[in-house]
Parts: sequence; structure tokens; C-alpha cells
Amino acid sequence: MTMKETLIFILQSLVDVPTNLSVTETQQEGKIILSIKADPSDIGKIIGKSGRIIRAIRDLIKIIAVKHNQYVDVVITENDEPQS
Repeated sequence: MTMKETLIFILQSLVDVPTNLSVTETQQEGKIILSIKADPSDIGKIIGKSGRIIRAIRDLIKIIAVKHNQYVDVVITENDEPQS
């Protein structure tokens, strides 16, 4: 299972509208960027209270990336603009 597939699996378990969920993978300056797009009503569920959920997701994906000697960052995009 790739990091992208793992991220999609985790997010589909969290959101109410999994059909509007997408994750795009891009390479930038030697690192992988995983961009999350979701239904606006699900963004709060992904971020969590005080950002706890997204921080935990980022930590998990980064641990997987370290095992593959890669650097990965997970961002949420709203209106095609990445947010940290």
C-alpha cells in the first residue's frame, strides 16, 4: 500500500461524503506533496479540534515516508490553494 493509498483509506473513514474526496500526489524539490481535497462540510472533520486529527495523519504518513527514505508533506487544499 502506498502512502497515497494509506492516506485515502484513513480519510475515507473520517468523512461523510467520501465521493468528494481526492488526494493528488506531486513532486516538488525532492519531496512528495499529498494534497487533500474534500467536501467543505468534511474539512472540519479532517482538521479536528485544534488541528489534532490532521497533525496525527501527517505524523503517520511521515513515519511511513521515513521507512521509504522519502520526505512527504500532507496539505489540505480549498479552492485549489494549499493550506498547512
